Amino acid sequence: MSFLKTPIEYLKGVGTARADMLKKEMGIFVFADLLFHFPYRYVDRSTIYDISDIHGEMPYIQLKGKITNFRTVGKSKTQRLVATFSDATGHLELVWFQGAKWVREAITENKEYLVFGKPTEFNGSINIAHPTIDEPDAAGQKKYLRIMPFYNVTDRMRVKGLDTKAIMKLTNNLLNDPKFEVEENLPLTILSSQKLLSRKEALLQIHFPENNDRLKHAEQRLKFEELFFIQLRLLRYKLKRTQLFNGINLEKIGDYFNTFYNEKLPFELTDAQKRVIKEIRADVKSNKQMNRLLQGDVGSGKTVVALMCMLIALDNGYQACMMAPTEILAQQHLQTITTLLGDMNVNVKLLTGSTKTKERKVIHEGILNGEIQILIGTHAIIEQIVKFKNLGFAVIDEQHRFGVEQRSKLWNKNIYPPHVLIMTATPIPRTLAMTLYGDLDTSVINELPAGRKPIRTEHRFDNNRLRVNGFMREQIALGRQIYIVYPLIAESEKMDFKNLQDGFENMSREFPLPQYQICMVHGKMKPKEKEFEMQRFVRGEANIMVATTVIEVGVNIPNASVMIIESAERFGLSQLHQLRGRVGRGADQSFCILMTSFKLSADAKLRMNTMCKTNDGFEISEVDLKLRGPGELEGTQQSGVLDLRIADIAKDQIILQKARDIAQQILMVDPNLNKPENAQLLTYFTEFSKHQKWGRIS
Repeated sequence: MSFLKTPIEYLKGVGTARADMLKKEMGIFVFADLLFHFPYRYVDRSTIYDISDIHGEMPYIQLKGKITNFRTVGKSKTQRLVATFSDATGHLELVWFQGAKWVREAITENKEYLVFGKPTEFNGSINIAHPTIDEPDAAGQKKYLRIMPFYNVTDRMRVKGLDTKAIMKLTNNLLNDPKFEVEENLPLTILSSQKLLSRKEALLQIHFPENNDRLKHAEQRLKFEELFFIQLRLLRYKLKRTQLFNGINLEKIGDYFNTFYNEKLPFELTDAQKRVIKEIRADVKSNKQMNRLLQGDVGSGKTVVALMCMLIALDNGYQACMMAPTEILAQQHLQTITTLLGDMNVNVKLLTGSTKTKERKVIHEGILNGEIQILIGTHAIIEQIVKFKNLGFAVIDEQHRFGVEQRSKLWNKNIYPPHVLIMTATPIPRTLAMTLYGDLDTSVINELPAGRKPIRTEHRFDNNRLRVNGFMREQIALGRQIYIVYPLIAESEKMDFKNLQDGFENMSREFPLPQYQICMVHGKMKPKEKEFEMQRFVRGEANIMVATTVIEVGVNIPNASVMIIESAERFGLSQLHQLRGRVGRGADQSFCILMTSFKLSADAKLRMNTMCKTNDGFEISEVDLKLRGPGELEGTQQSGVLDLRIADIAKDQIILQKARDIAQQILMVDPNLNKPENAQLLTYFTEFSKHQKWGRIS
């Protein structure tokens, strides 16, 4: 057994009780787990300041001097212990609101100490509350005058004495063990070309850096390593897949595609749509199975592209399917596709959880015997009972809502895996796409159809409501329809945000019958009730739809030109952008109004400003990534790729790109990592791959 695989209870200073706590609270089972439990921040204690140089705006600082006296200040409930601390340049106050008895017993007046803490200005003088105090003996000078690591710990750990200082001591014990050794996992060529520290040196410096420069180099080495092996795994998987799986050859362009393109296409394709169709066309006739991610904003024309590619499958004698996460979205796709096809002789059917048993049986038979050419549906498509005659092309819409296992079931619907097109209207930042879907080819539709006007977005505070209501009346008088979206269905005591029921009542007073008609839609309604209300709005019988985010996907009403989002600060950027995409479907100028209270956090202000500044979903997604981090973006939680120890996808874009480029170069020359110079890579890579989950189609 290697040293780093030793159970954590055998580390000096741990024992059985602490080991149980480390396992339960932090998932630290062996020495390696502690070694890779990196500090979350550092405090520089390498400098001793003079008191005369201190001011209240400084971060944590360290002083050397003597406590000359103690005194107790205040009444019993607000009592605090105050000490005067002096050096050769002046004096300041140290303050304790708790633990006064322990402080008086532990500290000797007029003895020299190192004092460490955050200076604060109060009533014109500087003080430090609850400072850390250490004795500066010869060993202590070396021990404390350096950059100090701080480790994440839980409250339960703190109670049991396993605070950040304790973790620091245990890590120090590990690194100073005579048996401590770390195997290098990167070839010398990479270390040399990228000027990276050795793995052992990087791990020593990440926990106890000699200086800021060494810390920076340690972070760079460990971030590169982490991102490199992720990219190597994804790219090697992609390479292996293309070598192993022959794809269905969809070489022919025939009557279905040509008839649709020449006679049924209701508008001129954008250059971006044409480019994407060419990319997909090249894939499906390459004799390799396609896995392609198609990104494009709401309304950019992804569905038309998907339909035209499905028609290529039909031209070659194969079936196609489209899988959506909700019945509403599946029905929307059915309606869109059947409308686009018109009187073309294409058999399209819908299969969802609501499909009645009798109809379901007929559909199952039609799929099996090949009569049904295009099947649109929800999870019902991947049920085991659903068997295709010859599935050649599969489209997955809003793919982040499907788990990896659910999506992989599509592969078993044919002897040869069908070509897979994954569509998303949630633009994914480039770095996140490289990490989550690095094994997929990517296409982007970055144009809107001709004639579409950019949506005008404005931010309004609640005190502008009368003006907003007036604007709504003007738009209704012009024959337009309006969405009003609320974050909650019913009032919540915990969150003071606008709610749907109150909103409906307020709107009913402001826009009374019979002049105005208002409908209401939310996720807790019965499907028939929801559909009835939706159809009232679709037919233009209702002027205003009051709704929750249930309308985020699946509603396409060109006449709806105003989107009002109440308590907009409650929504993330991605969701705000998705909601805004519900309008702007027609030729008329559309508007999005973000209503908020005056109390906005800095992040909320940035979100509102970003929405008003741009309609570009990719620009918005980059801001969202920086604000929330990759783990919180919609749909990314399912992927173990994002359980990063040290790298930050939002900040480490240059390192990520470099890691991917080098991984590609290595695999081009040595796809199986069999060359002697890649022996270290292969050994570590094999172990690394056992512990990863991947956001991929298979």
